[in-house]
Formats: sequence, structure tokens, C-alpha cells
Amino acid sequence: MNQDQIKELLLKIQNTELDFTVTMTGKTSKKVNGLYKPDTREILLHNKNFDDENQLIYTAIHEYAHHLQCEADGPLRSGRSHTASFWARFHGLLEKAERDGLYQIGLEKSDELNKLTEEIKSKYLAENGRLMSELGRLLAKAHALCRDAGVRYEDYIDRVLCLPRAAAKTAVRVSSLNVNPALGYETMKIVAAQSTPEKRQAAEEQFMARRSPDAVKVNLAKKIEDEDPKDRLEKEKKRLEKTIAMLTARLDQVEQSLSNM
Repeated sequence: MNQDQIKELLLKIQNTELDFTVTMTGKTSKKVNGLYKPDTREILLHNKNFDDENQLIYTAIHEYAHHLQCEADGPLRSGRSHTASFWARFHGLLEKAERDGLYQIGLEKSDELNKLTEEIKSKYLAENGRLMSELGRLLAKAHALCRDAGVRYEDYIDRVLCLPRAAAKTAVRVSSLNVNPALGYETMKIVAAQSTPEKRQAAEEQFMARRSPDAVKVNLAKKIEDEDPKDRLEKEKKRLEKTIAMLTARLDQVEQSLSNM
């Protein structure tokens, strides 16, 4: 692809009222694959760094995201350019480019990579999520046992388990909210950090749809617009069904414990 074709592709993904240029440097760089100059509104691409067009397009979209960020917020005067807002914008552009057939992540090129991805998700991310959720459940039980035994729970966490208190608290919260372990523990923490059941459900749905963590955080931080009453009731129905199922399972456990006494 030449410079004009790259620019045309970027404008297909999202239009801009702030004109820009694309320049292929014809060079390699060990430091960066591309660069955006806000003062001249120029995207520089070190095209000798890339093995195929897909990699080139990825970097072009990255630098274009900087351009769009400058258009929306003005040139960055200080601080970091790669903020959560930037990554959310960039990943949103990649998603649109994928939908429009302008970019592909490329997993289909390697059966071995596909198999490895499934192994990572199932054996490690999901299993880690399950184990940490179980840890949270056991810590909640330990808290109750500490109270009954007159043991200070904080001291138990600090010097017996040698766990950071924040980590223990997060594990308990993740477990108590019954977050889907298939997401993996780090993602489960983001879901559990949301303030309402509706936001937690929205976060979980976005992650299952392969949205990036930064995109999910930024989306959920936005003010929620008034939604259709039917949609709101459908979401509440799902949440209540999930809660009822969880409470029913707990009731069965309590009844079983009582019958064994």
C-alpha cells in the first residue's frame, strides 16, 4: 500500500475534519514503528519495519488514533499520550476496521496459535479465575472463623497468610459477586470494581464480546443514557434470576449442613 491508500483506508474507518498527511519513511527503526506529529498533523510510518500490510495498517491506525485524540482534546502539552482514553479509542478503531474488512488480527493464519490461545484461556485464565474465586470464598469463611475465635482478621491476613490486605479484599468481593471465572481473574477484578449490578453485567458482556480492558473502563465511565424501559427490565430480570440461583444453591448447602448436625 502507498501513502494515499493508507490515508484513504484511515478515513474509511473514521472521518476527520482536521486534515493530516501520511508519510512512508522508507526506513527501519529499533525504537518505534510509527510516529504522529501533532504540530504538523503528520503520520510517519517506518514501513521497513513490517513484514506484511496488516502490521503496517495496525501501526497506521495507532497513529491515526493520536490524530483523532488531538482533534477531540487538543494537542497534548504534557503528561502521557497513551492514556486509557487513547487505548479505548484505538481499540475501537481496530474493531471497526475488522468489521469493515480493512484489518484482521490474523489468528486464522496459524492453527498452532489458535490452539495455544484456547489452552491459555481454558487452562490458565479460566482456571485462575476459578481458583481466585474459591480463594475469596475461603477468605470470607476465615473471616467468620477469626471472629468466632477472637482472632484479629487483619493480623491473620498480614502475618499468617502473608497476603496484601487489598488483594484479600478484592478476592472476597470477586467471589461474593459471582463473576464469571471464564474471564480470568484480572478481568474479573475490573467487573467486580463496578458500582452497580447493571454496570457489572455490562462489563461482563463487553469482555465476552472481546472488548479491551481500557475500552470497557472508558465506556462504563461515561454517563449512562436513558435506556428503553423494556431493555432495563430484561436486564433486571436476568440479574434477579442469577441472584435467585445463587441464593438457592446457598440454601441447599445450609439445609445439608443442618441435616448433618
